Order: sequence, then C-alpha cells, then structure tokens
Amino acid sequence: MVLSIEPIIYGAIFVGVLLLVEGIYLTVFGKSISMNRRVNRRLEMLEKGAGREEVLEQLRKEMSQHLNSSSIPLYSIIADKAQKGNIAFSPKALVAVMGILSVVCFVLLSVGTEAGLPIRIIVSVAMGVGAVYVWVNNKAKKRLALIEEQLPDAIELMVRSLRVGHPFSAAIGIVAKEVPDPLGSEFGIIADEAAYGGDVSESLKALAERMDMQDLRFLAVAVSIQQKSGGNLAEILEGLSKVIRARFKLFRRVKAITAEAKWSGMFLSVFPLIALVAINVLQPNYYDKVKDTAAFIPAALVVAVFLTVNVIFMKMMVNIKV
Repeated sequence: MVLSIEPIIYGAIFVGVLLLVEGIYLTVFGKSISMNRRVNRRLEMLEKGAGREEVLEQLRKEMSQHLNSSSIPLYSIIADKAQKGNIAFSPKALVAVMGILSVVCFVLLSVGTEAGLPIRIIVSVAMGVGAVYVWVNNKAKKRLALIEEQLPDAIELMVRSLRVGHPFSAAIGIVAKEVPDPLGSEFGIIADEAAYGGDVSESLKALAERMDMQDLRFLAVAVSIQQKSGGNLAEILEGLSKVIRARFKLFRRVKAITAEAKWSGMFLSVFPLIALVAINVLQPNYYDKVKDTAAFIPAALVVAVFLTVNVIFMKMMVNIKV
C-alpha cells in the first residue's frame, strides 16, 4: 500500500498559516489588543498621556476604517467581520498579510507537493485569503460574545449610578471606567462623544448597528424613548437588564440542549470529506481505473453539489432560532 501525504500537507499548511496570522498580530500589537484585561484600552491610552480628543479620534478611526475600505478587492468579504472584531490591522495591512500568506503557501506547496503551477497558485491564494477570513471571523465571534456577556453587568452599573443621583452621561462614563474591554472602550467612546456635545441615544444606536446586536438595540431604544417621553430611567434599565439576563440564560440552555444535534450535524457534514482524504492517503491509486473515463468529472461535480447541499441543509436543521 502506497501512502500519499499530500492531503495531510495541505491541511498542515492551512493550520500553519492560521497560526502565523495570530503570531504576526501578537508580534505587532502585543498586549494592547487583549480583551481580558481589567484596564480597558481607552483608559490605558489616557494614562499614557494621550489627550481625550486624541484618544476619541484614534478609536473612531479604528471603528470605521474597515467598512470605509470595503471596496478594496478581496477585502469586502471580511470588512464587516473585521469591523465587528475591531481588528487593529489596517485594511491595507490585512490585504498585505493575505498576500504574504499566499506567497508562503505557494512556497510550501512547491516544496512539499507535486501539484501543477495553476493548482498551486489557486490553492495558495485560497489558503491565504481563507486563513485571514477564518481568523477574523473567530476574532469577531469572540468579541461579540464577550460584549453580550458584559452588557447586563454594565446596565446594572448604570442603574446603581442613576439611583444615587448621577446623570445618564455620568453613568456611561462610570461604565467606561469600570468595565473591561471590549465594552469599556465602546462606552468610553460614547462618553467622550457626549462630553463634546454628541447625543447619547444616537451614539448608542450607532454602536448597536455597528455590532448588529439586538440587546444593544433594546438599550438604545429604551434610552431614546425615555429622553422623549420621560420616566424613571433606572427602573427601565433594571427591567432591561433582567430581560437580557433571561434571554442570555435561555440562549445558553438552548445551546446546551442542541449541542448534540449540532455536533452530529457537523460530523455528518465533515465525514464525507474526511473519508475522501483518508482514501487518497491510504490508497492514492483508488480512482485510477475510472478517473480517465468521460463520466468521472461530471460524477465528481454531482457529488460535490450533493455534499454542498448536505452541508447547507445540516446547518439549517441544527441552527435553532430563539
């Protein structure tokens, strides 16, 4: 039995470039982009001597740079996720990283495989762009999940601040000081905008739309309605905090209940691909008798279509909406 290690090489190269992206990111920005520190990034910049206006301008620039550059070729596919993940790389730097990773993949494929030049070029570009997309998507998911987890605590902090007599803008400022990143810096931007005459409710709406998060929309709508019609904002926010916590608890419960179904769907979706790789590794000549026939390519395309449809339907079946 002759073993073909080319499929393993392809997988190893993709995993390697994923790790390389993270390594480059940590090397360039270090701990400044960490989301689990007690002192958020905005406060750290202020403590280092930067002016409040300068910090606001820098954070605003980082917030909008990705969506403003969505017209760059290949970049549009990750612009929205890069913005949600607050990736510190500039759009041009991310495109450059894609190019560097594509070159690295091409070199590794040239050394480790015998694939033809067109195949190596196509696979290298796919791996370079795909690795950056997977990495950015993972960063965005982690950041949004952390914001969702921090939000109820932030609202309860605002409620306590309002009940001792602070205005709402001061309550936002307290959240900006006491809550870690990523929510701390986001609320710090809102506090700075309010200090320079901005409308707090409009800033909250902009944050909700930028993060595309329902709970933040609830907060923005509650504040906007209270500003227009009056009422006890502390009681409104306390009720909102309870609702968000209840929704968060329900989501976690549904996630736990559906975990088995999701993993089963994932396994059934991935298993045909694993079987294909295993066949090519254990028996590289398995398809030699049929690959030169006229029906081989059409049959392979039909199988690929069915596999794609299988993945789509499996995802639809296990994606339970609450």
